[in-house]
Amino acid sequence: MNITSFLIYCIIVTFTPGPTNIVILSSVQNFGAKKTMKYVYGATIAFGILLAVSAILNSALVTVVPKILSIMRIIGSFYMLYLAYQIYKMDVSGATVNQPVNFVSGLLMQFINPKVILFTMTVIPSFVIPYYKSSLTLSIVVAVVTIIGFSAFVTWVLFGAIFKRFLQKYQRASNTIMALFLVYSAMMVSGIIEFIRG
Repeated sequence: MNITSFLIYCIIVTFTPGPTNIVILSSVQNFGAKKTMKYVYGATIAFGILLAVSAILNSALVTVVPKILSIMRIIGSFYMLYLAYQIYKMDVSGATVNQPVNFVSGLLMQFINPKVILFTMTVIPSFVIPYYKSSLTLSIVVAVVTIIGFSAFVTWVLFGAIFKRFLQKYQRASNTIMALFLVYSAMMVSGIIEFIRG
Protein backbone atom coordinates (compact mmCIF):
# COMPACT_ATOMS: atom_id res chain seq x y z
CA MET A 1 0.00 0.00 0.00
CA ASN A 2 1.31 3.44 -0.94
CA ILE A 3 0.64 5.28 2.31
CA THR A 4 1.89 8.64 0.95
CA SER A 5 -0.51 8.55 -1.99
CA PHE A 6 -3.34 7.38 0.28
CA LEU A 7 -2.77 10.24 2.74
CA ILE A 8 -2.42 12.83 -0.04
CA TYR A 9 -5.72 11.69 -1.54
CA CYS A 10 -7.54 11.73 1.82
CA ILE A 11 -6.17 15.14 2.82
CA ILE A 12 -6.82 16.79 -0.54
CA VAL A 13 -10.37 15.50 -0.84
CA THR A 14 -11.33 16.34 2.75
CA PHE A 15 -9.55 19.69 3.06
CA THR A 16 -10.43 21.20 -0.33
CA PRO A 17 -13.70 23.07 -0.83
CA GLY A 18 -16.78 20.94 -1.28
CA PRO A 19 -20.42 21.21 -0.22
CA THR A 20 -19.75 20.35 3.44
CA ASN A 21 -16.70 22.61 3.77
CA ILE A 22 -18.48 25.52 2.07
CA VAL A 23 -21.43 25.13 4.47
CA ILE A 24 -18.99 25.10 7.41
CA LEU A 25 -17.22 28.20 6.11
CA SER A 26 -20.48 30.08 5.63
CA SER A 27 -21.85 28.90 8.98
CA VAL A 28 -18.81 30.15 10.89
CA GLN A 29 -19.26 33.56 9.31
CA ASN A 30 -23.03 33.65 9.92
CA PHE A 31 -23.54 31.75 13.20
CA GLY A 32 -20.11 31.43 14.85
CA ALA A 33 -17.78 28.54 15.59
CA LYS A 34 -19.69 27.08 18.55
CA LYS A 35 -22.92 26.47 16.63
CA THR A 36 -21.00 25.25 13.60
CA MET A 37 -19.26 22.54 15.67
CA LYS A 38 -22.64 20.81 16.13
CA TYR A 39 -22.86 20.60 12.34
CA VAL A 40 -19.27 19.28 12.23
CA TYR A 41 -20.06 16.47 14.70
CA GLY A 42 -23.00 15.33 12.59
CA ALA A 43 -20.97 15.51 9.38
CA THR A 44 -18.12 13.52 10.96
CA ILE A 45 -20.39 10.72 12.20
CA ALA A 46 -22.04 10.42 8.78
CA PHE A 47 -18.60 10.41 7.13
CA GLY A 48 -17.49 7.54 9.38
CA ILE A 49 -20.70 5.61 8.69
CA LEU A 50 -20.24 5.97 4.93
CA LEU A 51 -16.63 4.79 5.19
CA ALA A 52 -17.64 1.75 7.27
CA VAL A 53 -20.42 0.84 4.81
CA SER A 54 -17.95 1.20 1.94
CA ALA A 55 -15.42 -1.08 3.64
CA ILE A 56 -18.07 -3.74 4.29
CA LEU A 57 -19.59 -3.59 0.80
CA ASN A 58 -16.27 -3.53 -1.02
CA SER A 59 -14.87 -6.40 1.08
CA ALA A 60 -17.95 -8.47 0.20
CA LEU A 61 -17.68 -7.58 -3.48
CA VAL A 62 -13.99 -8.48 -3.62
CA THR A 63 -14.73 -11.84 -1.97
CA VAL A 64 -17.58 -12.58 -4.35
CA VAL A 65 -16.09 -11.09 -7.49
CA PRO A 66 -12.28 -10.71 -7.24
CA LYS A 67 -12.08 -8.93 -10.61
CA ILE A 68 -14.12 -6.03 -9.24
CA LEU A 69 -11.04 -4.78 -7.39
CA SER A 70 -9.30 -3.80 -10.64
CA ILE A 71 -12.46 -2.10 -11.87
CA MET A 72 -12.84 -0.14 -8.61
CA ARG A 73 -9.19 0.97 -8.82
CA ILE A 74 -9.79 2.28 -12.34
CA ILE A 75 -13.04 3.99 -11.30
CA GLY A 76 -11.23 5.51 -8.31
CA SER A 77 -8.43 6.78 -10.55
CA PHE A 78 -10.84 8.40 -13.00
CA TYR A 79 -12.77 9.95 -10.12
CA MET A 80 -9.55 11.44 -8.74
CA LEU A 81 -8.75 12.91 -12.17
CA TYR A 82 -12.28 14.34 -12.32
CA LEU A 83 -11.80 15.88 -8.85
CA ALA A 84 -8.43 17.30 -9.95
CA TYR A 85 -10.16 18.99 -12.89
CA GLN A 86 -12.97 20.30 -10.67
CA ILE A 87 -10.49 21.67 -8.12
CA TYR A 88 -8.37 23.27 -10.84
CA LYS A 89 -11.31 25.21 -12.29
CA MET A 90 -13.08 25.83 -8.95
CA ASP A 91 -14.40 29.25 -8.00
CA VAL A 92 -15.37 29.60 -4.34
CA SER A 93 -15.45 33.38 -4.25
CA GLY A 94 -19.23 33.68 -4.28
CA ALA A 95 -20.15 30.66 -2.20
CA THR A 96 -22.57 31.42 0.58
CA VAL A 97 -24.97 29.03 2.19
CA ASN A 98 -27.96 29.84 4.34
CA GLN A 99 -29.23 26.67 5.96
CA PRO A 100 -29.77 25.46 9.52
CA VAL A 101 -26.56 24.66 11.33
CA ASN A 102 -27.10 21.73 13.66
CA PHE A 103 -26.11 18.11 14.23
CA VAL A 104 -28.90 16.67 12.06
CA SER A 105 -28.22 18.95 9.09
CA GLY A 106 -24.51 18.02 9.28
CA LEU A 107 -25.40 14.33 9.39
CA LEU A 108 -27.87 14.50 6.49
CA MET A 109 -25.63 16.69 4.31
CA GLN A 110 -23.04 13.91 4.03
CA PHE A 111 -25.58 11.40 2.73
CA ILE A 112 -26.50 13.69 -0.18
CA ASN A 113 -23.00 15.07 -0.79
CA PRO A 114 -21.69 13.50 -4.03
CA LYS A 115 -18.09 14.38 -3.20
CA VAL A 116 -18.26 12.46 0.08
CA ILE A 117 -20.21 9.51 -1.32
CA LEU A 118 -17.82 9.01 -4.24
CA PHE A 119 -14.79 9.49 -2.00
CA THR A 120 -15.95 6.95 0.58
CA MET A 121 -16.85 4.42 -2.12
CA THR A 122 -13.47 4.70 -3.87
CA VAL A 123 -10.83 5.26 -1.16
CA ILE A 124 -11.10 1.80 0.47
CA PRO A 125 -11.07 -0.35 -2.72
CA SER A 126 -8.48 1.84 -4.44
CA PHE A 127 -5.90 2.07 -1.65
CA VAL A 128 -6.58 -0.51 1.05
CA ILE A 129 -8.33 -3.68 -0.13
CA PRO A 130 -5.64 -4.58 -2.71
CA TYR A 131 -3.23 -5.01 0.23
CA TYR A 132 -5.27 -5.58 3.40
CA LYS A 133 -8.50 -7.47 3.94
CA SER A 134 -8.70 -8.09 7.70
CA SER A 135 -11.56 -6.51 9.62
CA LEU A 136 -9.16 -4.98 12.13
CA THR A 137 -7.09 -3.24 9.46
CA LEU A 138 -10.18 -1.96 7.65
CA SER A 139 -11.56 -0.66 10.97
CA ILE A 140 -8.29 1.17 11.67
CA VAL A 141 -8.32 2.70 8.17
CA VAL A 142 -11.96 3.82 8.60
CA ALA A 143 -11.03 5.43 11.95
CA VAL A 144 -7.94 7.17 10.48
CA VAL A 145 -9.83 8.55 7.48
CA THR A 146 -12.69 9.70 9.75
CA ILE A 147 -10.16 11.55 11.92
CA ILE A 148 -8.67 13.17 8.79
CA GLY A 149 -12.17 14.25 7.76
CA PHE A 150 -12.90 15.64 11.23
CA SER A 151 -9.58 17.50 11.18
CA ALA A 152 -10.52 19.03 7.83
CA PHE A 153 -13.91 20.17 9.11
CA VAL A 154 -12.36 21.69 12.25
CA THR A 155 -9.74 23.45 10.11
CA TRP A 156 -12.54 25.07 8.09
CA VAL A 157 -14.18 26.14 11.36
CA LEU A 158 -11.03 27.56 12.97
CA PHE A 159 -9.69 29.34 9.94
CA GLY A 160 -12.99 30.07 8.18
CA ALA A 161 -12.60 33.73 7.34
CA ILE A 162 -8.82 33.58 6.86
CA PHE A 163 -9.01 30.45 4.73
CA LYS A 164 -11.66 31.94 2.48
CA ARG A 165 -9.61 35.10 1.91
CA PHE A 166 -6.51 33.02 1.21
CA LEU A 167 -8.36 30.86 -1.33
CA GLN A 168 -9.72 33.94 -3.05
CA LYS A 169 -6.36 35.69 -3.15
CA TYR A 170 -4.28 32.69 -4.27
CA GLN A 171 -7.08 30.61 -5.77
CA ARG A 172 -5.42 29.70 -9.07
CA ALA A 173 -2.10 28.67 -7.48
CA SER A 174 -3.61 26.66 -4.60
CA ASN A 175 -6.15 24.93 -6.86
CA THR A 176 -3.43 24.02 -9.37
CA ILE A 177 -1.20 22.52 -6.64
CA MET A 178 -4.09 20.49 -5.18
CA ALA A 179 -5.11 19.31 -8.65
CA LEU A 180 -1.55 18.14 -9.41
CA PHE A 181 -1.42 16.22 -6.13
CA LEU A 182 -4.67 14.48 -7.08
CA VAL A 183 -3.31 13.58 -10.52
CA TYR A 184 -0.28 12.03 -8.78
CA SER A 185 -2.57 10.03 -6.47
CA ALA A 186 -4.66 8.86 -9.43
CA MET A 187 -1.55 7.60 -11.21
CA MET A 188 -0.40 5.72 -8.12
CA VAL A 189 -3.81 4.07 -7.60
CA SER A 190 -4.32 3.13 -11.24
CA GLY A 191 -1.24 0.92 -11.34
CA ILE A 192 0.28 2.81 -14.29
CA ILE A 193 3.48 3.52 -12.33
CA GLU A 194 3.88 -0.18 -11.41
CA PHE A 195 3.23 -1.14 -15.04
CA ILE A 196 5.85 1.31 -16.35
CA ARG A 197 8.44 0.18 -13.80
CA GLY A 198 7.89 -3.23 -14.86
